[in-house]
Amino acid sequence: MKTIFTYLLQTVLLMAPFTIVHAQEGKPLRFFDSEDGVPISGITYRYGSQVGSSDSSGTIYLRRDRASRLQLHHLRYGSRELSESAFDRLWETGSGTLQPEWLELLPVSVISIGSRQEKDQQIYFSAREKLHHDAGALLNENPMISSIRKSGAFGFDPVMRGFKYDQINVVVDGLQSATAACPNRMDPPTSQIALGRMQKVELLKGPHALRYGIGLGGTVNFVSEAPIFVENPETYGRFSSMWEQNGQVLRNEGKLGWRTKQADMGLIGSWSRGSDYRDGEGNTVPASFMRASVGFYGDFATGERENLSVNLNRNFARDVAFPTLPMDLRKDDTWMGNARFTKSFLGRQLKSITQSVYLSQVDHLMDNGLRELNPRMMDARTPAKTTNAGGRVEAEWRPGAGRLFAGLDFRSEKAQGIRERTFLMGPNEGKTMLDNAWQEALIQKFGVFTAYSVPLATGMLSISGRLDMNRAQALDPSAEFSQQFEEISAVQANPGLSLGWQNDLNETWQFGIWLARVSRSGSLTERYINYFPVGLDPYELLGNPQLNPETNNQVDLNLQHRTEQFSLSVSLFGAYLNDYITGVRTELTPRLPQSPGVRQFVNVEEAFKSGMEWAIEHRIGANWSQSFMAAYTYGQDLANQEPLPEIAPLDLRYTLQARHLDGRLTTLLRLRAVAAQQRVSARFGESTTPGFRLVDLEGAYRVLPTLTLRAAVHNLLDQRYYEHLNRPIRSQEGPLFAPGRNFRLMLSVDF
Repeated sequence: MKTIFTYLLQTVLLMAPFTIVHAQEGKPLRFFDSEDGVPISGITYRYGSQVGSSDSSGTIYLRRDRASRLQLHHLRYGSRELSESAFDRLWETGSGTLQPEWLELLPVSVISIGSRQEKDQQIYFSAREKLHHDAGALLNENPMISSIRKSGAFGFDPVMRGFKYDQINVVVDGLQSATAACPNRMDPPTSQIALGRMQKVELLKGPHALRYGIGLGGTVNFVSEAPIFVENPETYGRFSSMWEQNGQVLRNEGKLGWRTKQADMGLIGSWSRGSDYRDGEGNTVPASFMRASVGFYGDFATGERENLSVNLNRNFARDVAFPTLPMDLRKDDTWMGNARFTKSFLGRQLKSITQSVYLSQVDHLMDNGLRELNPRMMDARTPAKTTNAGGRVEAEWRPGAGRLFAGLDFRSEKAQGIRERTFLMGPNEGKTMLDNAWQEALIQKFGVFTAYSVPLATGMLSISGRLDMNRAQALDPSAEFSQQFEEISAVQANPGLSLGWQNDLNETWQFGIWLARVSRSGSLTERYINYFPVGLDPYELLGNPQLNPETNNQVDLNLQHRTEQFSLSVSLFGAYLNDYITGVRTELTPRLPQSPGVRQFVNVEEAFKSGMEWAIEHRIGANWSQSFMAAYTYGQDLANQEPLPEIAPLDLRYTLQARHLDGRLTTLLRLRAVAAQQRVSARFGESTTPGFRLVDLEGAYRVLPTLTLRAAVHNLLDQRYYEHLNRPIRSQEGPLFAPGRNFRLMLSVDF
C-alpha cells in the first residue's frame, strides 16, 4: 500500500502546475426562474470577450465592461440582450429572473449550448416527475437511455448507449451513490434517488466526466435543488397526487420547507402503491408494489460565503412483484445521507473549496413466499446488505476565462448476503442449504482528478484526467471459490484521460470532438458473485477476482445549430473496448437443478460500440413548439463475431406542445416509434423483438397560480408491446408486456 500512495502523491505533484493561475475574479450574478424561483443552469452568455454558461446554482461571473451588452441564451427562456439600465439593476442586486417561454409537461431534454461539453443533455424535473417512485423510469424519457426491466413497476436499470450496470456511473451531486444489495439488481442505484429534492439530471455522454468518477460509457448525475435564502423568513411547500387507472396506481409526494436569511431547510416525503396491470390485450401482468420515502434537507449559511448542506433520506419498498425472477422483493430499507461544506472566495485565484462525505446502506430481502407454486419444492430467501461510503475534496479556480477543478475522492462498496434454501420434498426434505452469494465482497477506490476548460479564439478546450487505485477483496470467501483462484484479492490502477475541443463555426453552428481512454476494474458482481443467476439467461454466474480492467477508447463528435426559434444537435460516438467483461459457459456444476449451467466472468479481447443521437427543438410560434429526438446504438463482440447482448433498437420520439388561454392551459401530443431488434446475441439466447408505435396525450390547466390539474392518456391506441430489454416472465417463458391504455389524473399544489 505504501507504493500505491507514493504513486498517488507523485500524480498530485504532477498536477500541481495546473493550479498556478493568475486571474481577476469576476462578480457573481445569479439567475432564477420567475415562476418557481429555481436557479437556472445552462444559460449561455456573451459579454464582450467574456463567454460561458451558468453553473448549477444559476451563477455566472463577470468583470464590468461598459462598452459591451450582456447577451443571454437558453432554449427554454429564449434569447435576449440586456439594456444598459437592466444590466445596472442586475449588477446592483446581484440577481435577476427570467420568464420561461413555454410550460413543459414532460421532462425536457435541453441541449446545453455553450456549456463545457455541449454533447451532454439535461432533464429538468417538474412536480410531475418528482411524483415518480423510480428515477430510472424517468431516464427513459430520453431515447438514448433504455432500461433492463425485471418488474413492470420497479427497478428500472438504465442502459446508456449499450453500456449498463457498473459501466455507467450513477451519482447524486457528483458524489453519492448506492450499491444494489440484490444480486439480481432489483434495487439499482437509480431506484434509491429521492426525487423530491432533485432539480434535474445531467446525462453526461461518454467517459469524459472524470470529476465524478469513472463512467466507462457515461455518467448520470442527479443534481439537488440549490438553496434560496431570503431576507424575511417564509414557509413554502408542495403537494402532488396522481392516480393511474391501469394498475390502480396511487402516488403522493410533498415538501414542506422554511427559509430565512441563513437557512433553507425542510422535509420531503412520498408514498406510492400499485397492483397488477393489464397489457394491450387485457392480460394481467404481475406488477404490485409499495414504495415510500421520507427525508430531511438543510442548507445553512454558516459564515461569509460559506454553505453547509445536509441531506438524510429513508426509503422503503414492500412486496414488489418481479415475475421475471425466481423471487420477489419482500422488503428494501435504505438509508442515504450526505453532508457538503463549501467555502467561496472573492478577489482570489481560488474560487471555492468543497468537502463532501456520504453514506448509503441498503437492507434487502427477497424470497418466493408470494409465489403460488404447485408443487412447492422449496422455500428460498436471500437477505442481503450493502454499504457504500465515501468522501471528496474539490477546489475550483478561475484562470482568466477558463475554469479548473482538481481534487481527491474515496469510495468504499461492500456487499454481504446468504441465500437460504429449505427443501419441502424430495431426498433433501427438511434440510436447509446456505449459499454465500456475495462472500462479503469489498471494493475500495481512491482517486485523484483534474478538469480544465478554457475558451480559445472561437472555441473551447476541455482537458480532464483521473487516476483511481482500486482494491478488491472477499472477506468471507467460500472454500470452493478460493480453491479456483490463486489469488482472490487485487490492487489495480485505473487511469483516465479525456480531451475535448468545440468550436463556433459561426453565430449559429458549432462543432465539437472529444477523445478519451478510460479503464475500470470489475464490479462486486463481476468479481465475487458466487453461483447466482444474475444475467440475461438463467445460467448461474461465477465471479472472477482476476479480471483485468476493462478499457474504453472512445471518440464523440457533435454538431449543433441554434437560432432563436430552432435548435439542432447531432451526436456520434465510437467506442473500441479492450478486455471487455462478459460471461462464458463452463463445465462447472450449477447449484440449482433448474439452471442449465454456469457462466464465469472473463475478459474478451475486443468489442465495439457505435451510435448516434439527434434532437431538434422548434418553436413554431409564441404558443406552439415541437421536438424530435432519436437514438441508435450498434454493438459487436469482435472476438466472437456476433452482436453484443442487450442493445436497444432505434428509438424515435416526436412531441407537439401548445399553450392556450394566456398560458393557463397546456396540451401535448407525443408519438413514439421503436424499430424491431434483429441484432441479438445467440450465445446468450437473446430473442429478437418486434417494433411498436405509441401515442400519448396530456393536458395541464393552471386553475390558480398555486394549483395545477393534469390529465393524460398513455398508449392511447392500447397497443400490446414490450421493450427489447425486458426480461421474459419465467412462469410463462414469454415477454414482460408493458401496460395497455392508461388514464392518469394529477393534482399539484405549490405554496
